[in-house]
Amino acid sequence: MSDQEPPDPAAALPDKEGGGGVLDRAHRALSVGIVSVVLLIAFEATAVGTAMPVAARELDGVPLYAFAFSAYFTTSLFGMVLAGQWADRKGPLGALAAGIGAFGAGLVVSGTAQAMWVFIAGRAVQGLGGGLVIVALYVVVSRAYEERLRPAIMAAFAASWVIPSVVGPLAAGTVTERLGWRWVFLGIPALVVLPLCLALPAIRRRASGPADPGASVASFDRRRLRLALGISVGAGLLQYAGQELRWLSVLPAAAGAALLVPAALGLLPRGTFRAARGLPSVVLLRGVAAGAFIAAESFVPLMLVTERGLSPTLAGLSLAVGGATWASGSFIQSRPWTEPYRERLMVLGMLLVAAAIAAAPSVLVQAVPVWVVAVAWGFGCLGMGMVISSTSVLLLKLSAPEEAGANSAALQISDGLSNVLLLAAGGAAFAALGGGSLGAAHGAVAGADGSHPGAFAAVFLPMACVALVGAWVATRVHPRVGGASGPGGEGSGGPAPEARASGGPAPEARASGGPVPATADVTGA
Repeated sequence: MSDQEPPDPAAALPDKEGGGGVLDRAHRALSVGIVSVVLLIAFEATAVGTAMPVAARELDGVPLYAFAFSAYFTTSLFGMVLAGQWADRKGPLGALAAGIGAFGAGLVVSGTAQAMWVFIAGRAVQGLGGGLVIVALYVVVSRAYEERLRPAIMAAFAASWVIPSVVGPLAAGTVTERLGWRWVFLGIPALVVLPLCLALPAIRRRASGPADPGASVASFDRRRLRLALGISVGAGLLQYAGQELRWLSVLPAAAGAALLVPAALGLLPRGTFRAARGLPSVVLLRGVAAGAFIAAESFVPLMLVTERGLSPTLAGLSLAVGGATWASGSFIQSRPWTEPYRERLMVLGMLLVAAAIAAAPSVLVQAVPVWVVAVAWGFGCLGMGMVISSTSVLLLKLSAPEEAGANSAALQISDGLSNVLLLAAGGAAFAALGGGSLGAAHGAVAGADGSHPGAFAAVFLPMACVALVGAWVATRVHPRVGGASGPGGEGSGGPAPEARASGGPAPEARASGGPVPATADVTGA
């Protein structure tokens, strides 16, 4: 495609201060339940990403390939804001249950689609559910885990990507080749049952209800919801304009920008777009990192299938090592000794991401072995594991309890919005340079089907430059000593007044993985 590391074995043991870990009696059921939710999303991200090139080809939708990913992130923007308000007012339980339901329904719509636009509509329903889930998960973490346990639970989220990263592409590729790509989408909803049974009862016990039971429950902030709708519709119009490269596309592009810009300014912390120190830079870094990585990763399987003739299974497996290295990066940031060096760790992580993205298109040269992509992506995922988990930890650290929800939603909005915009830009460049003519079958030779390797290079190289910008932003994530620390102050990076209304912590994504991650979509923490 819009959001990873092994849990610390010591985290389950009581510390010397008498507190427990993420697997002690008080937290065990909740930890297993919410990690199971992330496991579901991880299987979706890895499996769907593997099947996507075949689905796009069979539905005659390769020119709309980027849309199949960005539709998820577009609708997730609205879901994130809605979840922030829902969770702060009534607790995260309802938002999480509704999100899982929508996520499964979207998979069914895509799996039964007979046309590419219906397939994309299913991805949009999935995105709404993913947006609800990711913010609800962060609210759960904020309420149910003390600060010292949060790096460990984020690491556990990351660890849940390891097995899906290896098994997912292999299973999805086998199913795609033997039974057809539709069964990849239709089979995943069965996994919804386990997270529902494990997570929801534990959340009801430990993190249900409003944040302050004694306070009167405020109504939903309709202005903020309108801004969320504006940012989603605006992002969708910009994506459409990027795919339809005609003079008339200027109209939806202008309308999209007119909706998106003021909405983004109202929903993100003040100073985000100028990388103000503190929380604004944390929010911006999350978007830059996730957007550049996801936009590039979304085209890796398609490049390997169409330019190097790999099967969907092998193309998906080329990214499998990334699950383990992403988890390793998240594990590194969870160690207590790394805390004083978190900023440097994030800079290093972004440099690794930039190098991996820049190295990927080298396989467009036939003499370069395909395994170069797997090695490069392993290092890139290591960097993402350090960066994505660190942004989540820093966000909760820099947020007052009453602002955790709004700030978390802002983090995810930055993630999702960047995914949409950079996928739109990458998709436009891809289509403009002949990528839309791709129709390769198995074993196709590069260029034999009218494809143009330059179309892929036009996606990867600019994204590597974006990742380098992220390395600079990472130097600004800590507030100035003596800077403003009150809500909305530049030192703290607090959100604008209207951005504080929703409250509720931020989920992670790998987006796809993560998130941030993800091709995927959530909580790669």
